[in-house]
Amino acid sequence: MAILRVNGEERQYDGDPDMPLLWYLRDELGLTGTKFGCGEALCGACTIHVDGTAMRSCQTTIADAEGTSITTIEGLAANGDHPLQVAWRELNVPQCGYCQSGQIMQAASLLKDTPQPTDEDIDSAMSGNICRCGTYPRIRAAIKQAAAATEGTKL
Repeated sequence: MAILRVNGEERQYDGDPDMPLLWYLRDELGLTGTKFGCGEALCGACTIHVDGTAMRSCQTTIADAEGTSITTIEGLAANGDHPLQVAWRELNVPQCGYCQSGQIMQAASLLKDTPQPTDEDIDSAMSGNICRCGTYPRIRAAIKQAAAATEGTKL
């Protein structure tokens, strides 16, 4: 049996320890904000935080995640009011929206480690998250807005 902490709640899983965490989150827990994109950890749609670090849940197994603290887009902020989520809405970042939860989770990890990122920092950190609609300029602007809004506070 695997024990995980998902969005602050302890969970137990008795199934296949090699199952990708993505399927556990979506199918077992109903946390469908984390998306399936490529299944190869190349697109970033499935990005979550594992012990505060951005990870691709499609290639992270239950066994790999056992004993960790997992945060999904649903757990990032109780009311959807994380500074990144606010900036995303204010700047109308999403077009189709499919990749956006992964984008936000990757950006949250960036801001945790680099509270005032440069364009180069943003481009480097976000390079593994693909947006097929090409909203990269709005993504960068939202990250900068969230950084400015949280200057001097720890995310």
